Amino acid sequence: MKKFFEKHETIFCILLIILYVVINSFCIGNFGVTDYRSVIINTVFSAILLVLIICLKRVSFYGLKKPAHSKKFLYFLPLLLVVSVNLWSGINISNSKSEIVFHILNMLNVGFIEEIIFRGFLFKMMARDNVKAAVIVSSVTFGVGHIINLFNGAELIPTLLQICYACAVGYLFVVIFSKSGSLVPCIIAHSVNNALSVFYAENVILRYIVPVFLTVVPLVYAVYMNKVLPETE
Repeated sequence: MKKFFEKHETIFCILLIILYVVINSFCIGNFGVTDYRSVIINTVFSAILLVLIICLKRVSFYGLKKPAHSKKFLYFLPLLLVVSVNLWSGINISNSKSEIVFHILNMLNVGFIEEIIFRGFLFKMMARDNVKAAVIVSSVTFGVGHIINLFNGAELIPTLLQICYACAVGYLFVVIFSKSGSLVPCIIAHSVNNALSVFYAENVILRYIVPVFLTVVPLVYAVYMNKVLPETE
């Protein structure tokens, strides 16, 4: 299995991204993110990815390990700023308890899946030949992938802003991965940020401030890491 995967790794990565986009779009379009069926589907997807990684003996290779040099990363505290944005306007509890639980479980899975696909499989596959190209493609692909929200009923301007800051956050995460050798901080930050969105309270003033914040802070943090930390591999 490992030899077959390594021989067709590029095709596999492309198919994996397409499969995720299709499945995620199907879940959102038919069930929504607060439905137990979406949770089941994404949990199964997460489990399959984890089993695949174990079978390929690439647990450490894909960053499922303790990060190195945590002190130099400022103990990843800047990630708390990124994660906090959904609570800036207060806590909105308009959903039922079951919807909140299902949303959180679903988003925890989505965070794990997206980090494994875009930072794990895609980045590591491309980094063998060109690290800089791998960083760009991983970041941009992750950001542009959010355009799928337009087909699920999202507004144009907010979606375009989301694509911009998703590229910045994607860049930050791939820098963390390449510098620390670990995806764990990225998975945690990504999953928690998505999960907290269930408590997001709409605020007209913050509607355009948050995207700017989520673009600037990740870029500044990433630039800092690029200057003070060497590549792990």
